[in-house]
Amino acid sequence: MRVIVQRVTAASVTVDGRICGKIAAGLLLLAGFEADDEEADLEWMAGKLLRLRLFCDAEGIMNRSVQEVGGEILAVSQFTLYASIRKGNRPSWNRAARGDISQPLFERFVSRLESGLGRPVATGIFGADMQVALVNDGPVTLSIDSRQPE
Repeated sequence: MRVIVQRVTAASVTVDGRICGKIAAGLLLLAGFEADDEEADLEWMAGKLLRLRLFCDAEGIMNRSVQEVGGEILAVSQFTLYASIRKGNRPSWNRAARGDISQPLFERFVSRLESGLGRPVATGIFGADMQVALVNDGPVTLSIDSRQPE
């Protein structure tokens, strides 16, 4: 499982001209899945994201989590995180899980985030052509892979 994390002051997802997910300050998560991702990947990633200290404390040091600051989360499924560009210039998506595998993984991931956050997590529409708008705060952007925890 891979997630691109962006600290934002605002973010939204639009499908067919309609906003389907929107947050104020918090985290925008772009999440991709492989076919062999398991519950352990979801658990580790959700826990890591909820505890990441990406928000500033009173001294201006990134020392507070999204939970501690009462931030919101917008999660968007993003199969392109598993693009391979080893051959030529056209990406291959072979490592990305098919929709019938990744959609349940994404839904369980969002459920874990909601449980830990204590409130709903905004999302896009799985499999739709989505437009994501954001105001990156900092900017702060991280790439996290459950198979390569650092």
